[in-house]
Amino acid sequence: MANLVLLNKPYDVLSQFTDREGRATLTDYLPVQGVYPAGRLDRDSEGLLVLTDDKALRDKIMHPRHKMSKSYWVQVEGNPQESDLEPLREGITLKDGPTLPAKARGMAAPATLWPRVPPIRVRKSIPDSWLELTISEGRNRQVRRMCAAIGFPVLRLIRYRVGSWTIDGLAPGEWRQL
Repeated sequence: MANLVLLNKPYDVLSQFTDREGRATLTDYLPVQGVYPAGRLDRDSEGLLVLTDDKALRDKIMHPRHKMSKSYWVQVEGNPQESDLEPLREGITLKDGPTLPAKARGMAAPATLWPRVPPIRVRKSIPDSWLELTISEGRNRQVRRMCAAIGFPVLRLIRYRVGSWTIDGLAPGEWRQL
């Protein structure tokens, strides 16, 4: 039976177990041996990281041919309107080619949101707002690049869901073994 772990990866933590530069890694939060991340979250992103010892499950989660959806809570600079989100829903062309259509909607700040350390930069003259974005690919910094392409830079990025797994009930740095 596969070993499966859900971790709410904090900000400024690498999605790997070692680092030659002494930065925070998964080893600082997860005592479980023999599991590996099924996908990555950038150091400056937070949220759900699924780890497993099952190579077939990792492939199912990570490989685009399986189209496993992933949902993100995205705090952006500015206040996008429905028309601004339409290119994301249609599939937007980035430097590495067109994306698959995403589900994109405005949302209120998540009710279960924890403070980020350090906090995001706030500008009095520029509003910020939250989006929920669901994609079924996982290109390098894809959500950030998609939002930037429509003119709304990302201030904070939290992966909320992978497939049917979510970060519900997990504070940053907490994990649950399934």
